[in-house]
Amino acid sequence: MDESGQPPRSPRQRFLDHCARGELAFQRDPESGAAFFYPRAVAPGSGGESPPWDVSAGLGTVYSTTCIRTRGGDHNVALIDLDEGFRILSRVETPAPDAVRIGQRVRVRMRTDGDEPYPVFDLLEDGA
Repeated sequence: MDESGQPPRSPRQRFLDHCARGELAFQRDPESGAAFFYPRAVAPGSGGESPPWDVSAGLGTVYSTTCIRTRGGDHNVALIDLDEGFRILSRVETPAPDAVRIGQRVRVRMRTDGDEPYPVFDLLEDGA
């Protein structure tokens, strides 16, 4: 139980809570300070318990990308390197899926059209 008498929230639920507030949250290794993602109860590598949470500014660079073509339409799948030092698998929704290129700068946006909010990215027009 936490200080309010409630069961502790899982790392996944804490991440989703941040997404619901429009924030892209990540964790840091309590020993080295290195950023990591996906949410975990124990830091990878060091095994540090209860890694602290931080909120990303939401800016990153496309590390890799592919365009998936289906009968329902095309979509993009991309690995994004966030400026804080972690990588996330997501998609770049603007521009068109086959126009996304490695090295382009992107900004996070939360999608809320499903059961749970989730992060997607849009290309920055100015490349900043």
